[in-house]
Amino acid sequence: MIKIRPIAAALVALAFALPVWSAPADLPFEVARADASAASSAFDGAVEALRQTVIAAQVSGAVVQLDAKVGDRIKTGQVLLRIDARTADQTATASQAQVQAARASLDVASKELARQQQLFQSNFISQAALDRAESEFKATQAQVNAQVAQAGAAQTLTGLHVVRAPYDGVIAEVPVALGDMALPGRPLLTVYDPSALRITAAVPQTVATQIVSGQVLRAELPGLPTARQWPTPARVQVLPTVDASTHTVQVRADLPSGLEGVAPGMFARLWLPLPATAGSPATAGLSIPRQAIVRRAEMIGLYVLDPNGRPVLRQVRIGRSDGNRVEILSGLMPGERVVTDPQAAARVR
Repeated sequence: MIKIRPIAAALVALAFALPVWSAPADLPFEVARADASAASSAFDGAVEALRQTVIAAQVSGAVVQLDAKVGDRIKTGQVLLRIDARTADQTATASQAQVQAARASLDVASKELARQQQLFQSNFISQAALDRAESEFKATQAQVNAQVAQAGAAQTLTGLHVVRAPYDGVIAEVPVALGDMALPGRPLLTVYDPSALRITAAVPQTVATQIVSGQVLRAELPGLPTARQWPTPARVQVLPTVDASTHTVQVRADLPSGLEGVAPGMFARLWLPLPATAGSPATAGLSIPRQAIVRRAEMIGLYVLDPNGRPVLRQVRIGRSDGNRVEILSGLMPGERVVTDPQAAARVR
């Protein structure tokens, strides 16, 4: 016969006497179900500028003025850099003087032709003398036109010593310093247009064939604050050519204008709504509201309702964030109910 000690018997009786906790009809907190997120494949890429210009020198000379710094916003026609143009200015001045001399000669030839025509009408000179006068006038006129063209070329050459902004943009690079020698073809400035940016990613050709025209892709900019990490692409383009060495196709997603903190070269991702077998890496997890996450020291968890409706703190592993929802990689099953107000759940005993 089994004998139960008095203390153990009292504990057993007390355990049977206590009521089992059950969730009230109206829970004192909001509850959300863990939904299965759509499978998607992520492909790493980079931000590019649709308009990016490397301004190079067209003439030789020392850099005598530099009014541009990296990060400056510039306007169309703004003077950015000047190259020593003293020699070109003197050449332009000499050309203008030659033009004036040629026009003076043309004026003399014009008057001489008029006198010869009057003499010819009075039969004082022959036809040959009149022809010589007309020939000299035409030659002098051609010389004036040549001098005018040469002066225009000299003036254009002078203008090449002044570097101006080709469009509204931002200066990305200034590889020269004040006093450096500019040579034809040497880069002086790099400018890009911040209002026209895109994400370019290399996608395997087996995946590119599954992209449907007009399909909405998702863009991610991990370097930005959470609220601005998921811009909506304005347009998606799949290039028709395939890289022979990597067997990949470039996919370009135009970003909306006005994004702050985005610059060419930034790391980015394109998420394609494709089956998990179509690319790598791929995710097909669960998503829950962001406010349901509980962080305590190094532990990340959720309050999950057990079969009796009681909130139980459970540790989970989270993935990427998408707007107001967070992906759950492990620790949660589809359809389970999670508490979206962790403070209210923590007060339940």
